[in-house]
Amino acid sequence: MSQLERDAIAAICLMAAFADGQPDDRERARIKTVVDGLSTDGGTPGADVSNQVYQRVIFRQTSAAQEAAQLSMPELKQLAYEMAVSVCDADGVASVAEQKFLTDLASACGISPEDAARHQSTVDQMSSVPMGSGGGGGASAAGASVGAAPSAAISSAAVAASQLDKDIDSSVRNYAILNGALELLPSGLASAAIIPLQMKMVYEIGKRYGYTLDRGHIKDFLATAGVGVTSQVVEGFASRIVGGLIENVGGRLIGRGAAGMLSGLGRAATGTAFAFATTYALGQVAKQYYAGGRTLSAIDLQAVFTKQSASAKGMYDQYRPRIEEQARNLNPSQILNMVRGA
Repeated sequence: MSQLERDAIAAICLMAAFADGQPDDRERARIKTVVDGLSTDGGTPGADVSNQVYQRVIFRQTSAAQEAAQLSMPELKQLAYEMAVSVCDADGVASVAEQKFLTDLASACGISPEDAARHQSTVDQMSSVPMGSGGGGGASAAGASVGAAPSAAISSAAVAASQLDKDIDSSVRNYAILNGALELLPSGLASAAIIPLQMKMVYEIGKRYGYTLDRGHIKDFLATAGVGVTSQVVEGFASRIVGGLIENVGGRLIGRGAAGMLSGLGRAATGTAFAFATTYALGQVAKQYYAGGRTLSAIDLQAVFTKQSASAKGMYDQYRPRIEEQARNLNPSQILNMVRGA
């Protein structure tokens, strides 16, 4: 993939992120940082290039058609469209303005209206799956029965709390491994599933501590912890590109089929480690936040997320074999059902 094509994909991601005019300053700054990382050549940051990309999008000096024209192969155009759909749906079903942008982009990329509608419909369904559907959820830690002796009550509560803590840790690890595996799949739907799965994870953790959360609360929680949903999707795709899962070799794109996915596992570590670490850190932050009665401040939440993210990155090599094995056994055609059932 040439630098020109990387810049075009970066521009399309930016246009998708800003299509409805909603990202706040924090999200804009994070997306800009991701684009800086995407505009690289041989590992050298291309700050001047990325600034040019950012400015031509912000000042509307380009269009979806112009950027799509820079992509030399149908596979790259398909990738750009899938990325744009995932970005637009990151914070919920695409708005009217976002749908208009996606329609124009599909046309510019040579994607049939039927294929475009099918893909967008599936991503829309993932973005709107009810938080309480499927999944474990489970009961919150049970206290002692009425009439129990004080010492027995304390012991029972302590055992229940300890078991709850272990159960949540196990669930968080499973979600992190699953999202890491999804980043290794060639399907754009796989990356689109990561945010819905993270939101379901947070929902389940909140429920186990007695809180019934809605989608808006969970999005605010993620943003407060320092993980915007839109910028996270952009960063996930950027990691896949820079990490080499999507790479032009001999006229083909590694990562667009099962064999390509397996051969690209080593080079894809950046993207899958990011998904694993982010999911794990979010789960641990949610556990501390809801276990503590939602008393942590925004600064405290961000500090916990930073610490847990660093810890998860250190754990990645330990769990990498399980992530790769799960990626081999995942069926991309069942991703929507996976999100529904979590």
